[in-house]
Amino acid sequence: MIVIIDYGLGNILAFANTYKRLNVGVKVARKADDLTDATKLILPGVGAFDRAMDLFQQSGMRERTEELVLGQKVPVLGICVGMQILASASEEGVSPGLGWVQGTVRKFDVASLPHSTHLPHMGWNDVMPLRQTALFDQLQNDARFYFLHSYYFQCANQHDALAQAKYGDNFTCAVNHENVYGVQFHPEKSHHYGAQLLKNFADL
Repeated sequence: MIVIIDYGLGNILAFANTYKRLNVGVKVARKADDLTDATKLILPGVGAFDRAMDLFQQSGMRERTEELVLGQKVPVLGICVGMQILASASEEGVSPGLGWVQGTVRKFDVASLPHSTHLPHMGWNDVMPLRQTALFDQLQNDARFYFLHSYYFQCANQHDALAQAKYGDNFTCAVNHENVYGVQFHPEKSHHYGAQLLKNFADL
């Protein structure tokens, strides 16, 4: 059962509808008891890092989620700010992150960007997997995803970097450490590419 964690941020309905179209069992969790039968977890997020951390903590679901992810090794996919809070810290705020993937969320260096409108990075970009991974099955050659962000994930261990995109310079746009996955882009807004990635996650 795919369980989408609804702590107040993210396109919950879009993810649920995608999985229903794929005939994959899905439900939304709004309290800790809703997480009980999760075999996969989706951790979405939009907006600011500190607000995401505050809302997740206040939701009452953080402790149970950590039991599942860190204790039982249930696969989790963080998306956009849901990916960023997997890190240890962020330049955007002062709250510590979850620390499930060691790294720091950095702001893009505006001086390195060639565009007149520098930030946020918004629109479609090619995504290049950096190593073989089932998450990008059938997406190795022409995958394009929709982005909307001003910060990116800098991994402490480069082996945790799963894919990259280019905005000025190359940046890590997907991470993976053991059963923890994260993508900076929005699969729920990325048409058939996003649906394929969400299916791949369900099939892990």
